[in-house]
Amino acid sequence: MKKMIIALLLLGIAVGGYLYYRHISTGPEYSLMQAAKAVHDRDPAAFERYVDVSSVTSSLVDDITEQGSVLGMLNPGGFALKGALRLLKPQLAQAARQEVQRYVETGSVEAAASVPKPIGNVSLLGLAGKVVSKDSQFKGIKYTKEEGEQALVGLEFTQPRYDTTLVLEVKMLNKGDYWQATEITNTAAILQHVTRMEKQHLLGGQ
Repeated sequence: MKKMIIALLLLGIAVGGYLYYRHISTGPEYSLMQAAKAVHDRDPAAFERYVDVSSVTSSLVDDITEQGSVLGMLNPGGFALKGALRLLKPQLAQAARQEVQRYVETGSVEAAASVPKPIGNVSLLGLAGKVVSKDSQFKGIKYTKEEGEQALVGLEFTQPRYDTTLVLEVKMLNKGDYWQATEITNTAAILQHVTRMEKQHLLGGQ
């Protein structure tokens, strides 16, 4: 009887360990780690397996063109460009996709920045550099909220320029044996936060 109890206990531990490993290796966090690995390995095909680049960049362009207060961060004539940017959203989304693809292929921000822009100097990576600079560090996964076939994952980064942190919330969809990022859901809030912090920083430096 004692041996049977021990055997059942060991079996329970083994099954539990397997299920935990399967959850981790097929969960949204693992897919984001694989996307990061794809960037490190310069593997665009693997990156686009875990990130729907078209969906993410299109939603980012929508958010950017609606945030008139942050356009000045992208271009000195940002406020005046707001109307033009709305008209050029398809071209901006295409340029943004090309920037991301070039960056994954080369690992070079300069190479990505060389992608032709449809208007002015409006750049997705240029904006990303304002939000998560080269001095920023990834702190970890703040939270994961799974609900059915969707999940929200909060990625926390430091912002040394403002002595604070920010959390990017990534929406992900279950694709069966992996998850795919489709949107950054809190772009508008982050842009407003960075704009506010930048104003405070400039006033503090005067």
